[in-house]
Amino acid sequence: MTADELRVVVEATDDGVVLVRVRGSLDGWSGPSGLVEALEEAAGRGGRLTVADLSLLEFADSTGLHALLNAQRRHDEAGVRLVLAGPLGTGVRRLFEVSGTLGAFTFADTVDAALSC
Repeated sequence: MTADELRVVVEATDDGVVLVRVRGSLDGWSGPSGLVEALEEAAGRGGRLTVADLSLLEFADSTGLHALLNAQRRHDEAGVRLVLAGPLGTGVRRLFEVSGTLGAFTFADTVDAALSC
């Protein structure tokens, strides 16, 4: 795996939590399809919580933001809570700030904090 490749690992628990770990770059070049599929499947499971661990996300652009916004909408429709966990890298955090989408998501400082939401 090169630094800019997107890697997505999904872990499901028996108590209705899906943890989606994201690593690399979430942009038009790497393609967000693996993340889109993982988050779509998590919403479709009808569990109580999906945590997207973005702590190892090195870069994200509008393509990645669009994928996360669609995932949030899909989770809302399914009645499943979606929490984005960090700590977020400076560039990733800046994407949410500049785009004005901080309020569209629930954020947690760590995966452990997200699991207690």
